[in-house]
Amino acid sequence: MPELTPSTELFLLLLILALGLGFDFINGFHDTANAIATVVATRVLSPGRAVLMAGVLNFVGALSGTAVATTVGKGIIPPELSTQTLVISALVAAIVWNLVTWYFGLPSSSSHALIFGIIGAAVSQHGLGVIILPGLQLTTFGIVYSPLVAFIFGYAFMLALYWGLRNVSYRLVNRFFGRAQILSSAYMAFSHGGNDGQKTMGIIALSIYAFHGNTGPFVIDTWVKVVCALAIALGTATGGWRIIRTMGMRITALKPVNGFAAETSAATVIEIATRFGIPISTTHAISGAILGVGSTRRLSAVRWGIAGRIVTAWVLTIPGCFVLGYGTATLLRVLGVHP
Repeated sequence: MPELTPSTELFLLLLILALGLGFDFINGFHDTANAIATVVATRVLSPGRAVLMAGVLNFVGALSGTAVATTVGKGIIPPELSTQTLVISALVAAIVWNLVTWYFGLPSSSSHALIFGIIGAAVSQHGLGVIILPGLQLTTFGIVYSPLVAFIFGYAFMLALYWGLRNVSYRLVNRFFGRAQILSSAYMAFSHGGNDGQKTMGIIALSIYAFHGNTGPFVIDTWVKVVCALAIALGTATGGWRIIRTMGMRITALKPVNGFAAETSAATVIEIATRFGIPISTTHAISGAILGVGSTRRLSAVRWGIAGRIVTAWVLTIPGCFVLGYGTATLLRVLGVHP
């Protein structure tokens, strides 16, 4: 099969940039609920103000580091084996999956949609041996343990707050945490941008690396960081109202102190993972934290049927996006759009 011409390679790079920023934008409005569902549900902020705050802090958080971007760009598959069509296939898989789950109001993982789209496309082109096992293990660790850790953290933190505030009047607690929850929501928005905002940086950098012949150092340019941060911030600012309703109002009833505990717990788990370069799902983290906080009252306070639908979406993301990535890469190869 003939090599792609330079003009075709440039076209594919521009297409990837458009798809990547589109994915980042969709990621933003798909995951808006991660940052503001609780603060909206407890009526501490209006939806409009909460969304604006989340958008600004997503932008700031996305510029706070590159550890996760590096893991996505060169920790899942060897960057020297990347191709433009591999990256396109991964992005198409993730975008399709995000739109489907958004339509049904399910808070699935944009992060793992992208990563398993990459893996599916890479396996289609190079076989199973292409996967970097330590990188896959790091990602799998994030899938399995981040919701569990967030659940335990949320449960323990909420119990500690109940104990520490046992002699404080209900009215004073509501008033204080009504204000404090603005800070915890801001913290959640910042951490969301820091982890999710970097994933598209990594895949665009991977495409640029392939465009330059898979040679030289793998770097994430400043302009890539800025445009990706803008895309996820703008997406967040548009809001994902279906998922906000599921996350903030249908899993469990939340008061300001509960929202503060859930957001602080989830954001701390995400922030730690980000600094270690672990691409976890912010959706997993906030869902686990909300469930943990809700469970402190009584298990029946959590609507486990809704939680079960969320878990189902999580489980389906891995094979679903692998198949979408694999199928898209295979189709492009059959059509001859392949170096």
